[in-house]
Amino acid sequence: MASGHENQEKINALPKEGVHCFAASGKQILIRRIISLILLLALAAGAVYCFMNMGALLPAGCVAAVFAIIALLVFIQTFLIAKYRVAIDYNEKQVVLRFRYSNIKIPFESFDARDGQPDKAEALVDNSMGGDKAQYLVLDDVFADACFQTSTRDLASKEDFLKLREEAIAIADAYGARESEDKVRFWNESEKAADVDEDEIDAIVDEAMGEAEAEKNAPAEAVAVADVVEDAADEAEAEVSEAEDKAEETAEEATEDAAEAAEEAEEAVEETAEEAAEEASESESDEDNKEE
Repeated sequence: MASGHENQEKINALPKEGVHCFAASGKQILIRRIISLILLLALAAGAVYCFMNMGALLPAGCVAAVFAIIALLVFIQTFLIAKYRVAIDYNEKQVVLRFRYSNIKIPFESFDARDGQPDKAEALVDNSMGGDKAQYLVLDDVFADACFQTSTRDLASKEDFLKLREEAIAIADAYGARESEDKVRFWNESEKAADVDEDEIDAIVDEAMGEAEAEKNAPAEAVAVADVVEDAADEAEAEVSEAEDKAEETAEEATEDAAEAAEEAEEAVEETAEEAAEEASESESDEDNKEE
């Protein structure tokens, strides 16, 4: 997959043919062979003994047999990486990585190389060993999720590592796969980081400052609104209180008027009763006089 960022002048400067192989460290190969061979013989002997006695030792024999097979595979792998750990094939235009029992092929058009960093375990080893610390090189297929790292400890010599680094970075610079918009990005990489210009940055900064200013003024505005609401509530309470007082006064006046009217009516009834009694008395007197 072409990246569209190829530099034809740099591509023409690369070798046109040949395969450059970089073998694994001889010390690393020897240690793996010795350890894996010892484990293989011990586990195979244990597995044979357990199978011969059978019974309760049968599960242990099966476990020993499984680990013996793993040790055998590691022993075989040491012969594979002795030929090459990393190879650059200029005939097929690809970088080939030996990973366990498979070859991982990365086309030049997808290849990127950059200096790497040790992980925590490797950093502890570097600190404990002292002397020259290992150098690391990342070999990456930018259109795949995984990338691979090698170091001066993995290869046969430091000179091989430096030669590999020189050629790998030259290939990466020539084909420019790292500049592709379609590459797989890490979690901390922005997909549009290269497209952000100064005007967009200024706009983002102005927007952020405006939001900050609005948040700063928000408390003062909230206090002002609260004061207005409180004043309105006080006025409404005062009007309600005044209305209640007027209602009480009106009720008292109405009660007083009703009482006065009742008294007047009572007085009128009493006067009428008295007048009626007087008239009745006068009538009786007149009748008595007539009878005489």
